[in-house]
Amino acid sequence: MNKRTVVIGAGLGGLQCAYALAKNGMEVIVLEQDSHIGGCLQSFRRGTTLFDTGLHYIGGLREGESLHPLFRYFNLLDLPWQQLDEACFDEIVIGENSYAFATGHERFVEALSAAFPNERQGLCDYAQFLKNVGEHIFDSFLPREASGFYGSSLFARSAHEFLEETIHDPLLRKVLSGTSIKMELNRDTLPLYVFAQINNSFIQSAWRLRGGGQQIADHLAENIRSMGGMVRTSAGVSAIEEKDGRTIGVRLQNDEFVEADYVVADIHPHEVLRLMANCPSVRNVYRRRMQSLDDTIGMFTANIRLKPDAMPYENRNIFVHREDADLWNIDTQHVNSVMVSFYSDQPAIDLLTPMRWSDVSQWADKPVGRRGEDYVAYKNEKVEQCLQLVEKRLPCLRDAIDHVYTSSPLTYYRYTRTHDGSSFGIRKDWHSPMTTVLTPRTPIQNVFLTGQNLNLHGILGVSMTSVFTCAEILGMDQMREELKIK
Repeated sequence: MNKRTVVIGAGLGGLQCAYALAKNGMEVIVLEQDSHIGGCLQSFRRGTTLFDTGLHYIGGLREGESLHPLFRYFNLLDLPWQQLDEACFDEIVIGENSYAFATGHERFVEALSAAFPNERQGLCDYAQFLKNVGEHIFDSFLPREASGFYGSSLFARSAHEFLEETIHDPLLRKVLSGTSIKMELNRDTLPLYVFAQINNSFIQSAWRLRGGGQQIADHLAENIRSMGGMVRTSAGVSAIEEKDGRTIGVRLQNDEFVEADYVVADIHPHEVLRLMANCPSVRNVYRRRMQSLDDTIGMFTANIRLKPDAMPYENRNIFVHREDADLWNIDTQHVNSVMVSFYSDQPAIDLLTPMRWSDVSQWADKPVGRRGEDYVAYKNEKVEQCLQLVEKRLPCLRDAIDHVYTSSPLTYYRYTRTHDGSSFGIRKDWHSPMTTVLTPRTPIQNVFLTGQNLNLHGILGVSMTSVFTCAEILGMDQMREELKIK
């Protein structure tokens, strides 16, 4: 197959699509407008400390689990993965009490049943449901017919209603929602499929990557180049050009034209619309539909360099919540929830808490590094609120701090081009899955979408979507065969 595919954007989805298409003999050119590849996988150095932008941990990496066949296919299993503590990979702290999430569905139930003995049956039902969803992951996202995935009934069911129907104790419901920083817990919109698939993968097994998430992007790019593909940085695209309903290529910001038989866009749909501004196949009804889609919440992050040997490493994540926090109705005016993520290979931790674009939009038009003292003061106050919340669990943290670096949704937008600094892409709504859960297809026959804005976010979700996008070009049966799915 000698056809050429241009991939716009070198985030995880774009690089995975380029890898799969190059593996199938296509000529592939990846065009990234930034000077670095990786998107939210990027790592960055402050002094001698290497911090991650968006990757903190992944789930389902062992053989037989959700992510394993995908990372096997993309040749990512040999990176320095480190499994988190099986007895407690996630610790949920609510007020004065702490609860452990254990690896494996049976151990997960046993650990929480010790604290909630009257809810054992509900926990069994909860864990079994998640396990069933995970076991049928490939039937749902690589069905024989593409409509099977997007017509999934679990996209049309409420995650919040499922939790209330399954678990009677409100405190246990809060505990099971306690890793909420992995997704936007919106009681009015979150589909059950998103909640179940993501939570299940981490219960299967949880892993950190020593040495930074940039390794994933660099490894994919290296393999793309070894198969004859090209990965270009500082190569922003200004337009997708079409003729008779099909793209003929893309125009770069320097006016260079790159011919293409296919285009895959690993960027926000709003940006794709901008690139297709002069394409007659893209009708106003499609534009209005895309423009009406809302984005999920963003994140504030404090990247903290620690003094050497000042605080012990913990091989788990810690999610700390105020006792009165409503995890399904996020209040970003106050810090009610913080995720603590450790680095296993250096003295550093990250503190993350939800933040909306509207919280920082007043500084959006100001240049990086010159947003003013009020912006710095705002971020410093957020750091202080995060520390106050977590220091009961980590009393030595404050004295262990060497330096704090901060980022907001403005930072995410500036360096990764995520729309409105969103952490989880477009908000999916169980009331209208056929509208908010996007397919890879666009009105232009040979232009396709990929990435977290389509169906699922995170490493698992984007990897699934990448395969699904490539199946539109190579065929569903071909991708099932390559992934060794029967």
